[in-house]
Amino acid sequence: QVQLVESGGGLVTAGGSLRLSCAASGRAFSTYAMGWFRQAPDKEREFVAAISWRGRFTYYADSVKGRFTISRDNAKNTVYLQMNSLEPEDTAVYYCAADLLGVGRQEDREYDYWGQGTQVTVSS
Repeated sequence: QVQLVESGGGLVTAGGSLRLSCAASGRAFSTYAMGWFRQAPDKEREFVAAISWRGRFTYYADSVKGRFTISRDNAKNTVYLQMNSLEPEDTAVYYCAADLLGVGRQEDREYDYWGQGTQVTVSS
């Protein structure tokens, strides 16, 4: 079992930055990969970024490359998503998820546990 709790969402103007955090508990954090997904109103959930269990490998959606950075601190059982140069199109509920078998895959069906989500709103 893995429990995930996101934080750090909020309202920001275009061009601004936010850092999301996801605190994990339960199974040893350093043994599984983590991902971030987002879902905007009336849209399907989409992949944002993922990181392997030790942080050696990272993966990004094309829409956020160069603007977002995923990282993890295994000593703190936390994964982060640093979001810079935010755009109104980034407005969504952001979810972190645990991938117990993979190295950070891009399909949400591959993830085993999910947080409750945190709202990010970017105003123009």
